Amino acid sequence: MTKKEKVVLAYSGGLDTTTIIPWLKENFNYDVICCCIDVGQEEELKGLEERAKKSGASKLYIKNVIDEFANEYISPVVKSGAVYENAYLLGTSMARPLIAKTLVDVARKENAQVICHGATGKGNDQVRFELGIKALAPDIKVVAPWRMNDLWNMKSREDEIEYCKKHGIKLPFSNNTKSYSRDRNLWHISHEGLELENPNLEPNYKNCLVLSKMPQDAPNKETIIKLDFESGEAVALNNKKMKLSEIIKKLNVIGGENGIGIIDIVENRVVGMKSRGVYETPGGTILMFARNALSELVLDRQTFDFNKIVANKFSQIVYEGTWFTPLREALSKYIDEINKYVSGSITLKLYKGNIIKSGSYSPYSLYNETLASFTTGDLYDHNDASGFITLFGLPLKVRAMKMREVNKKNTKKSK
Repeated sequence: MTKKEKVVLAYSGGLDTTTIIPWLKENFNYDVICCCIDVGQEEELKGLEERAKKSGASKLYIKNVIDEFANEYISPVVKSGAVYENAYLLGTSMARPLIAKTLVDVARKENAQVICHGATGKGNDQVRFELGIKALAPDIKVVAPWRMNDLWNMKSREDEIEYCKKHGIKLPFSNNTKSYSRDRNLWHISHEGLELENPNLEPNYKNCLVLSKMPQDAPNKETIIKLDFESGEAVALNNKKMKLSEIIKKLNVIGGENGIGIIDIVENRVVGMKSRGVYETPGGTILMFARNALSELVLDRQTFDFNKIVANKFSQIVYEGTWFTPLREALSKYIDEINKYVSGSITLKLYKGNIIKSGSYSPYSLYNETLASFTTGDLYDHNDASGFITLFGLPLKVRAMKMREVNKKNTKKSK
């Protein structure tokens, strides 16, 4: 008897990935091994093993990678200051390479020849998952049901529920389509679908928001917090040392209560289309603000300016799913280097959606009160500015003289 090929399925326990289990067995006769990867989505994982096995899976792995996500993926993004298209804090994007890596690890352990994911053919996630798998395991085949029109003929939740029923699978799912498409992890939660598909309609925030209050519903008093950093990474909140994942969790609660980090954006997907979504990133918004504010004290002008280029490129790398590449690795080393001295503390006031800086300190601060003061100090002679301005403005003066000469010649010719 020929041994069945093994497939590792990225399994959430939801309707889509549950339906995929019998579909894989029916169409490919695979031995299906499910892998649920916990990146902080806060979903109930109890009962998943029973559900997976009742649906036809031979095994379920539940992998908690929350701390790895915080330390190895979120931290570099925060230290880089990367923000995609000036708005999106890369919540979904950051998690995908780690999920791909974990799927590959399980596939290697099980000697599986195939990995399957439930991402659609219109989204970014198919790109991110598959680029990660290609980079780490080029020999492993990828199956993407939503792109296989000849075999995957389900167009709705009703179709999927009916398919499961035909295969004797009783599941606690309804055919209610009046819900947003959401992605949640330690860093954020995203919302797509329903009225958000029309950019001319205001989001129904009352039904949409999960982590956050709207700013107008936030407390009528400010919340003061203090964050301590070492080498660009948050290490303490309100003078209490804790690991990064715990800081993010607590900031999500504090930021959500104060209406921080709610954005409504239209972004350019990797696959060429625009999409609109509402993102809640309360803790991440605070953390990025704090680290960037602290870097103002420490980084010199040239580095600070060059960082804008690096941050933009790093955001593209993360968004596009090209994490496992020489360029990302090289940029991460640069980012670690320039964050060596981004250490210190910053105090912030949170008030109705606003983050207000309320004092920052670093032992490596380049800010010099004597130099910055309007009074004359030993390090700065006001008279030195005359020579500097003469030399700095020389190109402007030379050009102006030349244009004046040209204009005179043109005037004479026209007479």
